[in-house]
Amino acid sequence: MTDQSEPSSGAEQPGGEPELRGIDLARRALEEARAAARASGKSVGQGRASPKRLRTGARRRTGWSGARPDERDPQPLFKLAGSIAKNRGWSAKVAEGMVFGRWSAVVGEDIASHATPVTLKDGVLSIAAESTAWATQLRMLQSQILAKINAAVGHGVVTSVKISGPVAPSWRKGERHIRGRGPRDTYG
Repeated sequence: MTDQSEPSSGAEQPGGEPELRGIDLARRALEEARAAARASGKSVGQGRASPKRLRTGARRRTGWSGARPDERDPQPLFKLAGSIAKNRGWSAKVAEGMVFGRWSAVVGEDIASHATPVTLKDGVLSIAAESTAWATQLRMLQSQILAKINAAVGHGVVTSVKISGPVAPSWRKGERHIRGRGPRDTYG
């Protein structure tokens, strides 16, 4: 016996067709769309722009970035600055600036605390040591310092290193200057 109060799953619409729900309704709509496309002369998938291919050969959707990295994603500033410097021919000047800007990372904290780079002209880096003892020590480590700089910044940026000790104050300035050698002493 069937209970007349429960609606049957195949309830009919006024047109005589059973009422569609859920996935059946979606399938019916898809079939109707495909039939309309065939009737207009287009095959399914025609009329859309072909998806662009990435460098790796993978396809991507247009309009938004997906879960994986994409060239449309925000890029780190150092990558953008590097590409701008490369395009404009500033790479050599940027590499020279890295010697001064990253000095402690390039040569190490111990050397950086006792010596500072002063000038870089025509591949010759002038380094000032805080004492004559450190200047002597750095002269013995000169080839190792040059190798560290070339590894961090690039070959050809720094070709040689000139190390000097502390500079003595000049006694030739002031209103009471007297000609001659004046007082001499070793500083450092």
